[in-house]
Amino acid sequence: MTGADKVFAGGMPAIYEKLFVPMIFEPYAREMAQRIAALAPRDVLEVAAGTGVLTRAMASGLGAETRIVATDLNQPMLDLAIANQGVDDRIIWKQADGLALPFEDQSFDIVACQFGVMFFPDKIAGYREARRVLKPTGLYLFNVWDSIQNNAFVMTAARTLTDMFPDDPPRFMERTPHGYHDLPAITADVRAAGFSSVKTETVDCVSRARSALDAATAYCQGNPLAVEIETRAPGKLQDVTETVAGALRRQFGDGAIEGPIRAHIITALP
Repeated sequence: MTGADKVFAGGMPAIYEKLFVPMIFEPYAREMAQRIAALAPRDVLEVAAGTGVLTRAMASGLGAETRIVATDLNQPMLDLAIANQGVDDRIIWKQADGLALPFEDQSFDIVACQFGVMFFPDKIAGYREARRVLKPTGLYLFNVWDSIQNNAFVMTAARTLTDMFPDDPPRFMERTPHGYHDLPAITADVRAAGFSSVKTETVDCVSRARSALDAATAYCQGNPLAVEIETRAPGKLQDVTETVAGALRRQFGDGAIEGPIRAHIITALP
């Protein structure tokens, strides 16, 4: 991962929320929120909340007595999450680095992180921080994307970009969102951070977009891949996006499209 892989700025947060969230993040937010609600926690910390899709899902399923502290490193993403959530006295929003959480030891019943640990430059340090702020009876719940080959839309986008830029393909998606999926390695990292028990589960869902262009716009403009494309083709981001849309349209059809997505959900006990 590069330093630029963590930067969601400019128009990225709005595109991410409008197109990416319903396409690939909402199904897993529901999966995570159901697991969390079943435990009836009183204090929940969310790390890497992004634009708040998991925060919203948790808020809809948790009782009035639950406190949710939602954090993210990127303030523009957090600002959008706050605007989308509306007033909810149970939720505290805070900019925070997952590798240096500004909370006391043993403060939370659950630490949750939806598709965020892939962005940690030091995974074990991030896991140690989660363990530090968990109560002894707490639970750490996070998820990661499986390999890019098992996620249809992004695989088509990546192949198209490789064809367009064969000498220097933009690799953000392979490198970071889909770059940390080896379950034995993940389990070893979590145990190295001091967790006593680690359980993994692979969950298949369906990705849906209103059109191939929506999907292409999400992938090409709603994340740091946009910077890599602009670097290779200055001023041509929309042209590249439309080329990717054409490839998606050929594979998945006109109008609304859908394709398989796969992720891993990891549960760890202190």
